[in-house]
Amino acid sequence: MLKLTVYSPCNTLCRYVLKVTISRGYAGSIVEYQDFVVRNYSPPPSINNSIKMEVGIEDCLHIEFEYNKSKFHLKDVIIGKIYFLLIRIKIKNMDLEIRRRESTGSGANTHVETETLAKFELMDGAPVRGESIPIRLFLSPYELTPTHRNINNKFSVKYYLNLVLVDEEDRRYFKQQEITIYRHEESS
Repeated sequence: MLKLTVYSPCNTLCRYVLKVTISRGYAGSIVEYQDFVVRNYSPPPSINNSIKMEVGIEDCLHIEFEYNKSKFHLKDVIIGKIYFLLIRIKIKNMDLEIRRRESTGSGANTHVETETLAKFELMDGAPVRGESIPIRLFLSPYELTPTHRNINNKFSVKYYLNLVLVDEEDRRYFKQQEITIYRHEESS
């Protein structure tokens, strides 16, 4: 009897193994393992809008942030700016995080795991009104995988840019924005 099994030991689609089992009645079974790679390249998106948002706390803080696009390939660069329009609280520092959110299962059996992959300090100290802070974050040093949405209604991988501000009283203010990560032939 010949049995073929394909499985992925981690839930980020990182490694696939083909297991071949030959059961023999007269002697023990023979088991062989063979790794293989699955790559699904996708063309660059035809529409890749920039992200521009205004956020704030009424009469305390008002900032505007802008990223050059919303879809990035695995070796891309995130380019953007943060504008301070109103500042009435004392900000201690500001970070930009890349977060991966994996969900497996469906319905009540859904398991969600969130991991911070990168934490990039944008600013240390208090900004002034009218100040603009440039952002340039390279994605290549981080172990990213492509975004997967609702694979068989049981699996998804999503990425978020999380802008975090911390004031002098250690209160945290943040704004998350979902981005899409894709793979194409040049980034393999």
